[in-house]
Amino acid sequence: MIEGLIGKKIGMTQFFTDDGKVFPITVIKAGPCLVIQKKVLKDKNYKKVQLGFVEEKKVKNVNKPMKGHFDKAKTPPTKILKEFFYDEDEIGIGDSVKVDIFKEKEKVNIVGISKGKGFQGVIKRWNFSHGPKTHGSMHHRRMGSAGMCAYPGEVMKGKKMPGRMGGKRKTIKGLSIEKIDLDNNLILVKGAVPGFNGNYVFIIKDSFKRR
Repeated sequence: MIEGLIGKKIGMTQFFTDDGKVFPITVIKAGPCLVIQKKVLKDKNYKKVQLGFVEEKKVKNVNKPMKGHFDKAKTPPTKILKEFFYDEDEIGIGDSVKVDIFKEKEKVNIVGISKGKGFQGVIKRWNFSHGPKTHGSMHHRRMGSAGMCAYPGEVMKGKKMPGRMGGKRKTIKGLSIEKIDLDNNLILVKGAVPGFNGNYVFIIKDSFKRR
């Protein structure tokens, strides 16, 4: 069994249960992925496979080192590579790993890059309150006092201030797989997943135990 798969976020929709309840669903194209490399260190109990996400569009402009890497595995080049733990010796280089490694109602952790929102102020970034809006206060959306008096006379590390918002690696734990489409390699996950539509994500089994 492999720890997880590489996927691509397709978008969000709604899912209706038999009793009429509705909740948000994220559609993810999970695989197919090719096994590019196997890494085993017996003394450290380290067993990993390097997977490459297969896409419909052909990958171009592969440099010579990476071309040799894929030629050694006798697989076509892929844009995204990711290592996952595994606990079976039957997996071979060049094998295809599909969405059937998951089951419905299974819990997964999904890793992705959140949407980048650029440089933002403290109201949008940290949910600060705004200042007075009348009598020429000139303090509508500013952050207010940041430092101290004579001692120590500095801004403490970790102070919430304006800065770049989003664009960071995020992990959402305990999401439930509501439905699996084996023909199209799609999984429907209950809830939201980090990133924009078309963003690459890593789907990791919550039940996987490293042996």
